[in-house]
Amino acid sequence: MLNQANPIKQLVILSGKGGTGKTSISAAIADLARDSKNKINTVLIDADVDAANLSLVLQPQQSETYEFWGGSVAEIEKSKCIGCDLCKLLCRYDAVFPYADGSNSYFIDPIACDGCAACVYSCASEAIRMVQQKEGNWFHSKTVYGDLFHAELFPGKENSGKLVTLIKQHARLWAQDTQASLIVVDGPPGIGCPVISACAGADLGLIVTEPSVAGIHDLQRILSLLQHFKIPVVVCINKSDIYPKGKEKIRQFSSDYKIDILGEIPYDKHIIQAMVQGRPVTREYPNAPSSKVIQEIWNKLVCRLTKC
Repeated sequence: MLNQANPIKQLVILSGKGGTGKTSISAAIADLARDSKNKINTVLIDADVDAANLSLVLQPQQSETYEFWGGSVAEIEKSKCIGCDLCKLLCRYDAVFPYADGSNSYFIDPIACDGCAACVYSCASEAIRMVQQKEGNWFHSKTVYGDLFHAELFPGKENSGKLVTLIKQHARLWAQDTQASLIVVDGPPGIGCPVISACAGADLGLIVTEPSVAGIHDLQRILSLLQHFKIPVVVCINKSDIYPKGKEKIRQFSSDYKIDILGEIPYDKHIIQAMVQGRPVTREYPNAPSSKVIQEIWNKLVCRLTKC
């Protein structure tokens, strides 16, 4: 069992796409860590900052809110602009537009601006400056399952990887201060920048896959990412009985790549019902078929993390 004599372990839970049940399993693992025979002091992270929903299941009782300031965009001071056109000619993102009031001045569309600052350095009248943008909020919340770090990126903003890194840093510091022994990261779907940030420092990656038509493809691309960063990988199959042929393909793929399948979770309406209640399925329906398999998966995860 994990204990304070060991360094903090980090488990990241990922999937090649959304909708595989990753968050439901993450919530169940948070519940089992709290309710284990030897309770594990756990810090939780929802790294899906574009569509965070782990808090919907873990039901935080109290949250602290902090602002997230990301990149900067260019802004023209109209009174200084002499209308020389140079910034418009240099902008490769077509973000510079003339005012319609006949003033011979320009403005910059903050949505189109990529923050390269080429216009700033080229402006002879020093009319352009870079302005940092507030791009979202991040939260430190208290739940009965442990402290939860999560965030909300504003629509249209693109610094999700940076925001994931920020909340992970704070979660890590909190884990050290509170002598937690496990960090559980509910990762974003896919293989983009926020996923790479979510994987940083992980001791073990749990891939949640499903026997869909594209299941092997989604499994393969997230596996390639984890292998690139040399993170040990295990797999669980969710809704394993909905497409037997697809399940056999995943089994064969895992065998070919020498990846252990820790469990096969059957399609279980109890998971949906538990989500409606805003509780992990292992808490709301501990004897449900899905809960029993997730308990087995959790026991194997603890063994992997402690190398028992």
